[in-house]
Amino acid sequence: MRAAVLHEIGQDKLEILEDVETVGFGPGKVRIRVRATGLCHSDVSAMNGVLPQPAPFVPGHEGAGEVVDVGDGVTSVKPGDRVLLCWLPACGRCPACKRGQTHLCLAGFMNAGTPNFKRPGGEVFGFAGTGTFTEEVVVDAGCAVPIPDDVPFDIAALIGCGVTTGLGAAINTADVSAGSSVAVIGCGGVGVSAIQGARLKGAAQIIAVDPVASRREAALRFGATEAVSPDELPDAKQRITAGEGFDYVFEVVGRSATARTAYETTRRGGTLCVVGAGALDDFLQLSMFELFFDEKRILPSMYGGGDVLTSYERAIALWRAGRIDLAGLITHRVPLAGINDALDQMRTGDALRTCIEI
Repeated sequence: MRAAVLHEIGQDKLEILEDVETVGFGPGKVRIRVRATGLCHSDVSAMNGVLPQPAPFVPGHEGAGEVVDVGDGVTSVKPGDRVLLCWLPACGRCPACKRGQTHLCLAGFMNAGTPNFKRPGGEVFGFAGTGTFTEEVVVDAGCAVPIPDDVPFDIAALIGCGVTTGLGAAINTADVSAGSSVAVIGCGGVGVSAIQGARLKGAAQIIAVDPVASRREAALRFGATEAVSPDELPDAKQRITAGEGFDYVFEVVGRSATARTAYETTRRGGTLCVVGAGALDDFLQLSMFELFFDEKRILPSMYGGGDVLTSYERAIALWRAGRIDLAGLITHRVPLAGINDALDQMRTGDALRTCIEI
């Protein structure tokens, strides 16, 4: 079958191969025919080594498709079911799951070191234990989440990661208060989803911060009350908050420099929500005095900070009701053969979310 493969970490181009096979099908497993997958910045981060991932590997973790076959013991789905792929399934048994923090379950990460594919040249991994830039993938049954018939595959794919992450950061993790002021630094697909979440929670002012003009324009369509470039943020802070800082600031880039800016943009006693996935060796520096004196809450948000299955259902309900715009997040559509052009658009910031139709 066809799959997009990165041979070595640090390469910026994927090779479309036709000699890739899935491996690992058996008890407790599900084979899925991928119909749509989103290109998330985490895929790029894995390619360039910011996020740890063994190579060679098939990127992609934000996908949806149809169940082709199920292994022994699988009762949650059956062949023909429409599903989205959950890249971080909860085991239901570990301490995190028992505490109700299913988004912190590490069971899914255990699969990241097991090859999902093979080809004549050897084993091939799947990013985050999945790998959706391919025609078929084999995953644990918990990764295959049934979706209603009225949810298109492209919308379901976005709910599988970016939408859940952004909405959840505002709704679950930060729990934005009605009437508050919000700044979102980084307005790609996840950042715009955070903007929509803040709007749903009743934020009075939502400032979108991004260096790319097209993303700033898009953020206004999704609920931002104002959009500024990073250079304009200090002026916006002074003008809107009289220099005090915003009640909530979301860092959706994943870099210590922007996290530091976000901290400085948050008011004393306010909330900094870190949503971006950064590198292991990129350290945020804060003095012990400012941590004590400013009493700012620093809240990391992993996969939306809540039970992902509940978050999926909520996103679908909000989308059906017209409360959130998911179709508008997809600014580009390409076939698998156009993946490298899509990567270039991602790197330049020209796309919110690119849907790869397989």
